[in-house]
Amino acid sequence: MKKPGRIKTLTIASLSALAIAAPIALAQNTSTDQNNKPAISGERGGEGKRFGSREGKRGWSRGGRHGRHGGGLMLAGVNLTDDQKAKMKAIGTSFRESNKSLREQLRAKRQELRQSNQGGTFNEALANQKLQETAGLQAKLMAARFNMRQQMLAVLTPEQKTQLEQKRAEFKAKRAQHAEHKMN
Repeated sequence: MKKPGRIKTLTIASLSALAIAAPIALAQNTSTDQNNKPAISGERGGEGKRFGSREGKRGWSRGGRHGRHGGGLMLAGVNLTDDQKAKMKAIGTSFRESNKSLREQLRAKRQELRQSNQGGTFNEALANQKLQETAGLQAKLMAARFNMRQQMLAVLTPEQKTQLEQKRAEFKAKRAQHAEHKMN
């Protein structure tokens, strides 16, 4: 058997080194946004934006989990009058404006919590304090969302509320069916 030449040996060694180093280099290379958080593929940048969400909205749906589609009420199939749509929009706008500072405080506390774990050292006391502060803010925001939903439900007619309950039941059945299918 003929011994490979020097150039062939160097080429094979270089390609082998590249094949080993490339995945490691790619795993180490993470981009960050302005808040020094890892950027998610498909993200448009900024806090809380995920896969097609709108400005300032969090979640995975088009308008965010609690965003522009009735505060999570699943109003897509319910026929609303123009007056009802305007009232829903006003309730949502009021909610966003009145809870903007609360959401900003929550975002800041979460950032502080992330920072408590940076640098390779974990400060458990600081993390517990930030978690407790975050929990209080989350509870306030949850109460505000519940209040918004109640205001939106008050705009609906009894027939629309029945439609909404039917849609919820259908959604729960589909979700249960999907979960069952996933487990099998």
